[in-house]
Amino acid sequence: MSTEPEDTDFLYPFIDAQEHDATALLRDLAESARGKAAESARLQRASLDEWGEDLVAAGQRMAERFARGGRLYTFGNGGSSTDAATLATLFSRPARGRPVPAWSLAADQAVVTALGNDVGFELIFSRQIIAHAHGDDVAIALSTSGNSDDLMTALAEARRRGLLTIGFAGHDGGRMAATDDLDFCFTIRSQSIHRIQESHALIGYRLWSAAQEHLARAESATGGGR
Repeated sequence: MSTEPEDTDFLYPFIDAQEHDATALLRDLAESARGKAAESARLQRASLDEWGEDLVAAGQRMAERFARGGRLYTFGNGGSSTDAATLATLFSRPARGRPVPAWSLAADQAVVTALGNDVGFELIFSRQIIAHAHGDDVAIALSTSGNSDDLMTALAEARRRGLLTIGFAGHDGGRMAATDDLDFCFTIRSQSIHRIQESHALIGYRLWSAAQEHLARAESATGGGR
């Protein structure tokens, strides 16, 4: 077992600089936290400025499908799989507004591991799309790189089946930004995985909010809310 100290310089260079003054160290830690929070807020504002109109348009198209009985499927790998689960929960069990059927395709460990073992990891989401999805459904894939093979395979399958396809990407958008299999691609223009995922959470909330507004407006127009 290695006793070498773990290199944390990329996170907190002032710690690896062997600071021994507790007051100075705490000051540097606080400044680092403030800097990350400021960058996160800046990136979120920039992302909303860039994607605000497309988020409204995507939310409207999702609402139209939900009104016809459509369902939402979300999926991602690693940290993005937990973000996908959170997004599915926001749609299916909102604190307010209308709940809609939504599932995270990474949530069922038995299905994911069976498919990964039996047919290959790149098919863990596409096979679930084949089994469950219909033409009025919505697929949202989350990836900080925009390049994951299993996501791209699932998006291609979803497009073939007529689903509305949406991608959350990072950096330059990767393959997601270039594919014709996405109706909308919301790219967070950062090199930091942490900042990308923070902005993905905000983009997901704004997408949910836009869909809720259109659902409420449609129900009000038809008297469905009475």
